[in-house]
Amino acid sequence: MNTEILLHTKAKGDIGEEISCSYLKNKGFKIIDRNYRKAWGELDIVAVKDKVLHFFEVKSVTTATTSHRPEDNVHGLKSKRLRRIIQTYLAQKKRGLSGESEAEFQFHVLCVYMDLSTRKARIKWIKNLIL
Repeated sequence: MNTEILLHTKAKGDIGEEISCSYLKNKGFKIIDRNYRKAWGELDIVAVKDKVLHFFEVKSVTTATTSHRPEDNVHGLKSKRLRRIIQTYLAQKKRGLSGESEAEFQFHVLCVYMDLSTRKARIKWIKNLIL
């Protein structure tokens, strides 16, 4: 029997986001928003570094449940929702509207692989994806 505790999907995601925020802060990012929600989607992490806005989608798995690539969950429909929520975020935060220069931003996926038995995690960063 596997000694790892199976985590509820929400709890797994929350832990993965915490790990991701620590990772990004160590890389020099400033976290400016988390879990920005609208009816049509959610942004996990919004950060800034070198005057560039970065949107991060976090996909977390435990080693006990890893039978697929977490980034495969960022598929066509998910990409469409992410594109819409990023546009909403930029409009609501008044970035890139007329009178201001266009906001420079990038979209990334962070895949967090958690080993609950060793309490360690590794992160795979898929950078600057086009939505």
